[in-house]
Amino acid sequence: MTLVETLVALTVFAIVISTALGFMARQNSIYQDGIRRLVALRNLRYAISTLSQDLETLGTNVPNSQPDLFYADEDVIAFSADYATNIADDPFAVFHDPDAPNGQVTAPSGGFSIPNSGASVPNVRYESAPGLPSPAEILIFFVSADTSTSRSDDYVLYRQVNNNKAEAIARNLLHTGSTPFFSYQYMAKDTSGNTRLAPLPDSLVPIHHTATYHLAAGDTARSALADSIRAVDVRFTATNGLTGSNERTVELARLIPLPNAGFGQLATCGSPPLLGTTLGAAPAVSATGEKVIRLTWGRATDESGGEADVVRYVLYRRVSGAASWGDPYRAIPAGASTYSTDDAAATPGVQYEYALAAQDCTPALSSLTSAGPVQIAP
Repeated sequence: MTLVETLVALTVFAIVISTALGFMARQNSIYQDGIRRLVALRNLRYAISTLSQDLETLGTNVPNSQPDLFYADEDVIAFSADYATNIADDPFAVFHDPDAPNGQVTAPSGGFSIPNSGASVPNVRYESAPGLPSPAEILIFFVSADTSTSRSDDYVLYRQVNNNKAEAIARNLLHTGSTPFFSYQYMAKDTSGNTRLAPLPDSLVPIHHTATYHLAAGDTARSALADSIRAVDVRFTATNGLTGSNERTVELARLIPLPNAGFGQLATCGSPPLLGTTLGAAPAVSATGEKVIRLTWGRATDESGGEADVVRYVLYRRVSGAASWGDPYRAIPAGASTYSTDDAAATPGVQYEYALAAQDCTPALSSLTSAGPVQIAP
């Protein structure tokens, strides 16, 4: 090849390479832009799906004296639900999580402040039956400014159960224009007197169930407004956390219905179940050679006869002399002729007391029968 031919070939090659590199750069820019949008979208979808999953449980298996909705504002909502249980064979909680701590599967033992508000959960022990704590825990979602970034307009969505430490659900969240994060739909009467679902006026927010107990004498007017909420309108904008030309945002809104709100525990199974049997508790040795405390009892009156609506038996355990039975220890499905279960977790040398209640499909609990004190020999 001559020198001229070589120069022409190099020139053509440079043009081809320059064009290819430019094309690849544009493709990489488009790809990176897609990644930025995907990061924001995934963050936002997770936030909305978590809110939807949990808010729809509001009012599930909540005793009639416990409010379904405690507090609701533009950036916080606190409500009751039998969301999770750590007891096997519990047919009433929404989810079974064997690793859930006891402090997160029943109503709280005392009052505490609701984040982003001047309100508090009342300092009372809600009960499903005398002496037995309500199975409905209190869930709280709230949005707070993110102090870990240099921005002043981004927020973090938190989830809290009872008075436990809040968990961050999603970051890099922004307001969608001037709209609030949470707004509400309630059952209202139109000019013709017909009940319909309508947006809750801003003048009625925040919503606060000020009466300590649902259906109490003071549960009227603004306090009772909490009982009429039937949907939550959630609106967020998510950013990928970058600034300038690299920032990408995604908007998402969802109207989340509250299908269990306003129902409470209906007496669909008739009267509270009759137990009519005694509980036995004695040291024993299991089939594997372990020292255990063996609990035995017979069928409840309302399982073998009566209303025949007993679905399970609930067992409680406490150290002898303790003031409260606390959370349930174990649940056993009904359907056997006699019942027996071993407590292998009892500490040798420690005296325990046990209690038994029958539960129907309402679900309502019978009165307790107790046994003990009893202990495993050291």
